[in-house]
Amino acid sequence: MRRLFLLHLVFCIAIQFPLYAQQEKPTQRLYLSGKGYQDTETWEFKISDGRNSGTWSTIEVPSVWEQQGFGKYQYGIKFYGKPHPEGIADEVGEYKYKFTVPKGWENQRVKIVFDGSMTDTEVRINGRKAGDKHQGAFYRFQYDISGLLKYGKENLLEVTVSKESENGSVNLAERRADYWNFGGIFRPVFLEVRPAYHIDRTAVKAEADGSFEADVFLGEGATGLRAEAVVTDVAGKKKGVLKGEAVPGSDRIRLSGTFEDVALWTAETPNLYYVDFLLYRGDELLHKVSDRFGFRTIEIHKGDGIYVNGQRVLMKGVNRHSFWPESGRTLNKELNYADVRLIKEMNMNAVRLSHYPPDPEFLDACDELGLYVMDELGGWHGHYDDAVGKKLVREMVTRDLNHPSIIFWSNGNEGGWNTNLDNQFEIWDLQKRPVLHPQQELSGVETMHYRSYGETLEYFRGEEIFMPTEFLHGLYDGGHGAGLFDYWEVMRKHPRSGGGYLWVYADEGIARTDQGGRIDNQGNYAADGIVGPHHEKEGSFYTIKEVWSPVVVLQDEKLPEDFDGVFTLENRYDFTNTNQCTIAWELAAFPAPGDKSAGHKTITGKTIKGPDIAPHAAGELQLKLPSDWKKADVLYLKAQDPQGKELWTWSYTWDKVKDPVMTEQKKEAAVTETAAYYEVSASGTQIRIDRKTGKLLQVRQSGKKIAFGNGPRFIAARRGDRTLDGTVDKEAAKGEDRIYKEIAYEEKLRHIAVEEKNGEVTVTAGYFGPLQQVRWTVKKDGTVQLDYDYEYHGIVELVGVSFDYPEDHMEQIRWLGKGPYRVWQNRLHGTTLDVWENEYNDPVPGESFVYPEFKGYFDQWRWAVFRTSEGEIRLRNANPGSYLGVYTPRDGRDALLYTLPQTGIAVFDVIPAVRNKVNATDLVGPSSQPQWIEGRKKHTLYLEFKTD
Repeated sequence: MRRLFLLHLVFCIAIQFPLYAQQEKPTQRLYLSGKGYQDTETWEFKISDGRNSGTWSTIEVPSVWEQQGFGKYQYGIKFYGKPHPEGIADEVGEYKYKFTVPKGWENQRVKIVFDGSMTDTEVRINGRKAGDKHQGAFYRFQYDISGLLKYGKENLLEVTVSKESENGSVNLAERRADYWNFGGIFRPVFLEVRPAYHIDRTAVKAEADGSFEADVFLGEGATGLRAEAVVTDVAGKKKGVLKGEAVPGSDRIRLSGTFEDVALWTAETPNLYYVDFLLYRGDELLHKVSDRFGFRTIEIHKGDGIYVNGQRVLMKGVNRHSFWPESGRTLNKELNYADVRLIKEMNMNAVRLSHYPPDPEFLDACDELGLYVMDELGGWHGHYDDAVGKKLVREMVTRDLNHPSIIFWSNGNEGGWNTNLDNQFEIWDLQKRPVLHPQQELSGVETMHYRSYGETLEYFRGEEIFMPTEFLHGLYDGGHGAGLFDYWEVMRKHPRSGGGYLWVYADEGIARTDQGGRIDNQGNYAADGIVGPHHEKEGSFYTIKEVWSPVVVLQDEKLPEDFDGVFTLENRYDFTNTNQCTIAWELAAFPAPGDKSAGHKTITGKTIKGPDIAPHAAGELQLKLPSDWKKADVLYLKAQDPQGKELWTWSYTWDKVKDPVMTEQKKEAAVTETAAYYEVSASGTQIRIDRKTGKLLQVRQSGKKIAFGNGPRFIAARRGDRTLDGTVDKEAAKGEDRIYKEIAYEEKLRHIAVEEKNGEVTVTAGYFGPLQQVRWTVKKDGTVQLDYDYEYHGIVELVGVSFDYPEDHMEQIRWLGKGPYRVWQNRLHGTTLDVWENEYNDPVPGESFVYPEFKGYFDQWRWAVFRTSEGEIRLRNANPGSYLGVYTPRDGRDALLYTLPQTGIAVFDVIPAVRNKVNATDLVGPSSQPQWIEGRKKHTLYLEFKTD
C-alpha cells in the first residue's frame, strides 16, 4: 500500500499508452486514491454501524469497507425481493481526504471521477456539494468541480457512501442477488484536467471493410474548432489521418474515412490500432485524447447465427464476477489480466460480465488478449427504474463503447431487465451493438438458462438462434464439464446455435476479516466456480479445455497395429489455419511401480509446424516416427496455438507384449488350513482367506500387518428415485435423486477349495449371487493374483468390487493412468495418461480448496501404489477399461450433488455421472444416463505388499 504525502501526477488516458510530451496537451489525471488492490491511499473514515463504527479512523481507498474491518457482511439473496427490508446491513460511511492542485489548473476544467462506489454517493469539495447524489454502484460517474477548488492550496474532499440505496429499484437490481453485497469506494477516484476547450469523450466505429467513423464530443458547443484522428498500428506506423470541422455552435465533430489493408480484430486475432484525437482552433492544438480500437463487424443473422467479420462464430463462454477473496470487488490490473489469461487457457473465447460492468482494465485485457464480451447492465432479478436506469446505461456505454471486445450489451439478467431501457443503448453506441436479455429472446437470440439436454434440443427446433447465457450450473465438483461434451456436440453442429456461457468462472468466497480470514462461500450459494476463490483449478477446468480445444485429433487412444504415423486433425478455429499452430510429439517411457517416481521419461520428440487446414475443415497430420517407436510406452501429441500455448495434449498407446507378473523366486508358496481360514505364505507375504466367505481376511508382509481386506465385495448402486427400468419414480421423496443406494442382493458361498501346483497356491471360491467366482493365486515371489467375475443384469449407476483399508493410514497414491483429476461418467474428458502422484487429502467442497482430490474414480488405470503408514499396497490391472475407485468422493455438507455408498479401494466397471446445481443426471445428456449391464464381467488384478 502506498503512503505518500504528495500525490504523483499522471498524464494518461483511459488505458495505458506511452506518456506524451506536455506540449501535446493530453488529459491530465491526478489519482486521489490508489489504482486498485495492493495500490491504495489512506483516507480518513467513519462508519455508522457494525464493526469499528462511530469513531473516525482511516481506511484504504479503493476498497470495500468490510475487507478493511468495518461494517457487517451481507449476502444479497437472503433479502430477495425486498427493496428496504428490516435487519439488512445498511451502514453509511463518511470519507475525508485532503489534496492540493496546482495553481496552473485555475483556468482549466477539472472533474472528479469515481470509477465505482457502493452505493448511494454524495460528494463535497471544500464543504460544497459537487452535484446530485449518484445511485448505482458499478458505474463511472463524475462532477465538474472547477469552481469548487482552491488552486495552489489544500482542498478537502468529503464523500458519504450509503451501502443501501434510497432508491428501491437500485437495491432490487444490484443487491437482492445471489452474491455478496459490499459497501465503499471500491474503484479508483481521480481528477481529470482538460483545457477550457476540450474533447469530452469519443465514440468509434471501425468495421471489417476498413471503414472508420468517430464522433468527437466537445466539452462545450463552440465555433471554429476542428479535429483530426491520427490512426497508427501497434508498431507506430501511421495508417492515415481523418479530419473534420465542427458545425458552428455544435458540441460534436464527425470524422469518417476508409483505411486499406487493415488487420481485423477477433478473439483469435486481437489486432489493435491506436488513434489520437486532436482538437484544434486554427493551427493551435488545444487538446489530445488517445484510445485503442479494432476493426471488426458484429452481425446477428436472424434464424442463422452470430457473425464476426462475416464468419459465423460460437461463443465458448463463461460468466464472470469481479471478485478476489481478500479484496471483494476491488481488483487491480494484474488480477483482471490474470482472469482473462485463465479464461483463455480453458480455450474459451467469450465472457459475460455478470451482473454489472467490470473494471476498465478487464476490458483492456479482453481487447488485447482476445475475448468476445457481453457487457451487462446491473439487474439480477429486479431492475432499475427508468430515471436511474437511463443514467446508468449512459454511464456504462459511454465508458465502454470503444472496446472492440464488446460485441453485446446485456440489459439485466433473468427478469432484471427494464424493457424501457432497451432502446437507450443505441442512443450512446455509435456501433449499434445487439442488446440481449439473458434468459429471454431479444434481437433474434434466445438465451434461456439451464435447459435440460432434451429441452436444449427442443429450443434448437425454434426459429431463433439459441445461445444460453447460463448453462451447466456449477456447484462443488458438479456441473461445468460434467455433461459439456454432450451439450457441445449439439451446439457446435446445429445451424442456429450461438454457443453458450457456463456458470460460473470462480467461487465467490470472501476471506472474512471478522473470522480470521475464513473463506466464506455462504454454504452452496457462492461455491459455483470452475476455479476456487483463489483460482484453484478444479477438474472441470481441464474438461472444458479439452472439449473446447480449437484443434481436435480424431484418433482412437489405442493405435492400431498398422499405424503409419498419420493422424486426422479437425480445425475448429474460426479464423486461424492450423499451419499457424505447432504440434509437439513425444515418445516416452513410464516408470515401473517400484521406481517411486512420477511423470515419464522422454525418449525422443519434435515440434513441427501444423498442417495446412483451413478453419472448420479437417486434414491429415503426418508424423515421421522412428522405426522403433513401439519400444516406447506412450506417444504424446500436443497442439499449440500461434503463441505457443498448449491447446490440449493427447496420449496414445498400443499393444505391447509384456508379462505383468514379476520374476518369481525359487521358494514355493505354502498353505496352512484351519476351520476358519486358509493362510497362504510366499516370500514374506502372508494372506488369510475366510473359508466361510472366500474374502480376504488379513494381510501380513514381513511379519507386519497391513489392514487391507474384506473383499472383493460386490457393490452395485443406483439413484434412490430410479426404477428397475431406469426411469424416474415420480412418487419418490424429494432429494432421492441425489442419494445413490446400494442394490440389495443375496450372496451364498457354494464351494471353496485350495490347490497347490507349480509352487503356487490357489484358493477358489464359487458363489450364488452377482459375484460368481473368486480365485486367489499366491505366486512364489509373494504376488497375489486375483481373478474374479460377476454377473448382474439390470440398471446400475455404480458397479464393481471393493476392499476396505482405513483412511487414517493412507498417505499417498502414485498410479499409471489418466489423471491427475478424478472423473465422472459424464466427465471423462480432461485427463491425460501418465504416472501421477497425489498426497492424501480430504477437502470439504465449498470450504477447502485442495486439488486434485485424492478420493474419487480414476480412468484407464494400469497400476497404482498406495503408500500408507503400514507400508505399500500395489495393484496392477489387467483390464485397463475399468475405473480405480479411491474411497468415496466427498460432497459438500449439504449433500446437494450426491450421497454415494461407502467404498474403499475399488475397481468399477460403471461409475456415476454427476449432476449440476439445477439439473439431475438424467437431464444432462446421453453420457449421464444409468447403464444397462448384462453378461459376465471378468477381471484380473495383481496385488503386492511391501513394508520397510
